[in-house]
Amino acid sequence: MALIGCGRIAQVAHLPALEKADGVELVGVWDPSAEVARGVARRYNLARAGTDPADIWADDTVEAVIVAAPDRFHYALAAEALNAGKHVLVEKPLASTAGEAEALAELVARTGLKLQVGAMKRHDQGLQFARRFVAERLGQARTFNAWYRIGDLRPGIEATLFPYVYADAAAGRHEAGFKADRGRYLLATHGAHIFDTVRFLLGDVASVVARHREDGRDQAWQILMTTATGAIGTVSIAVDVPGLPAEGVEVFGANGWLRADIPFPFQRQASAVRAYADGEVITPVLTDGDAYERQIEDFARVIREDGHPVPDVRDGLAAVRLIESTAKAVETGGEVKL
Repeated sequence: MALIGCGRIAQVAHLPALEKADGVELVGVWDPSAEVARGVARRYNLARAGTDPADIWADDTVEAVIVAAPDRFHYALAAEALNAGKHVLVEKPLASTAGEAEALAELVARTGLKLQVGAMKRHDQGLQFARRFVAERLGQARTFNAWYRIGDLRPGIEATLFPYVYADAAAGRHEAGFKADRGRYLLATHGAHIFDTVRFLLGDVASVVARHREDGRDQAWQILMTTATGAIGTVSIAVDVPGLPAEGVEVFGANGWLRADIPFPFQRQASAVRAYADGEVITPVLTDGDAYERQIEDFARVIREDGHPVPDVRDGLAAVRLIESTAKAVETGGEVKL
């Protein structure tokens, strides 16, 4: 496997996971900044570090790639990889637009290669337990609440948990310009996670109504969703608000109830789950908490055994459509059907 894009998410999540993952050999890293690529390669004792991904496409020993470049490059790099015969694990969101995501879905179908989207929370043991419980014991899902909050205390938490990150100051300044539309960027990067979690537990979404509020750097979305099976619920996304980060989901069904509190992923803990059905309260004890490692191992297993990626390209497309539908619902003030 090769890694394309050596920014922060690669250095704090993917590379430590690759170092531990069974069934995977990392052979090289590529980044537009030669300084960053060389620094990362030294840390992981890699002989290969480059700035041009064309070297990867031409290398028959590389079977798969992780695309961890900024969002706007996901489509182009994933398409180039697939056309070069490489399997792809691409960071979320799958692409910048639904049109690009649809093109990737068509390319996956044409090539027969594996594309897995980096919504790694599907590999969280707690959420996997929650999915089974919802399917087997909850009964018909009726209502739900999901939340994703980035608190202003997160930078201090990151400083404690993150390793030293190699960075190119000039590249950082350049990249900041693409995040100037803060609302659009935050809805995409954080919505991709919580929207996929809702679909993972409850299936497809049929419609959304949404409102957005901006207070300086604070951004908040309140979304009313109706699923294809008729469950109604709320999704809250809030960024840079006072307090601790928090993420989770609560589901009420015909026969029971479930709540999953999703930890900050770099704490390497499985989600804390409590569930109730048939007079029984269940609190599973789960110990394998590195969802980034689990997603890479599952990706490798899918390639070796010709399995089906989770989440797949269609799941990635659905998340992008939800991002776009939420933005449209905010803009129009009405209900948007998917």
